[in-house]
Amino acid sequence: MSAKVKAIVLHLFLVGILATAFFILPEYHSGIIARVLVLAIYAMGYNLLFGYTGLLSLGHALFFASGMYGLGLAMQYLHVSPIVGLVAGLLFAAFVSAIIGFLALRTSGVAFMIVTLMFAQAGYLTILLMGEYTRGDEGFVIKQSQRMIASFDLSDATNRYFVALTLFSICLFIIGWIVQSGFGKTLVAIRENEERARMLGYNVQHHKWAAVIISGTMSGAAGAIYALLFGYVGATFATVQYSIFPLLYVLLGGAGTTIGPLIGALFMFYLIDIASEFTSAYLLVAGVALILLTLFAPHGLAGILRKHVIRWLP
Repeated sequence: MSAKVKAIVLHLFLVGILATAFFILPEYHSGIIARVLVLAIYAMGYNLLFGYTGLLSLGHALFFASGMYGLGLAMQYLHVSPIVGLVAGLLFAAFVSAIIGFLALRTSGVAFMIVTLMFAQAGYLTILLMGEYTRGDEGFVIKQSQRMIASFDLSDATNRYFVALTLFSICLFIIGWIVQSGFGKTLVAIRENEERARMLGYNVQHHKWAAVIISGTMSGAAGAIYALLFGYVGATFATVQYSIFPLLYVLLGGAGTTIGPLIGALFMFYLIDIASEFTSAYLLVAGVALILLTLFAPHGLAGILRKHVIRWLP
């Protein structure tokens, strides 16, 4: 069995487990997993840039918020359908990521991190300054009546879970296809040795730019899906905190693995949820967990699986 077939079987098995989990777990946990699936899409987009290309961005909240506000504003003021709103969110996120990628890739290393962070902060301030339309920090709610596709109610817990799972599955297979393709392997080559990739004739800058656009668009898709399924659009999702979250998910789950973002998002979400019941310093608990995993499992939880169990893990 080839590596591609093994990867497809693994991903189908994972999707099957997630589908079965809805019928086994209590309603509270299925609600959490629906949210985690959307955040895992966000982390998958981030992982393509960081885990596979080696570019550390601190401004991905800008892309997440672009998709969220692209959908939210279109539905709020243009009264478009959810599907058209989702397309609007994707197109706006793709446009923003293309512009930011074109400008930020003029730098590298620490400068790239700082530039992406500054662009994200500029995006956050823009949302606040345009409070007449965005409602600033308060944000706005997408009404339940707007979150209907024909008679399909996206605010229903069951529908929301399986829509989140369906969109997560699509993104998972897209990422799986990308990393197994020649383009994905070129990104890994750039991550490992950029100068050698350039000497071999690859247009490194164009590959990086394409990676930023794909990464930003997928992150924007997560933002649009989040707004559509949970009915809220707010400036909180454009803050630095939401740029750090996907980095944590990827580091904990395993950078450069297709299933790592889901594992990391699930682990971090439940860790914070459980820790917050005992202490208000739940982020300190998350920080300690991250330090311990960095020391004893530097390649993340999926990295442990790849090293000891599934050596062909994509």
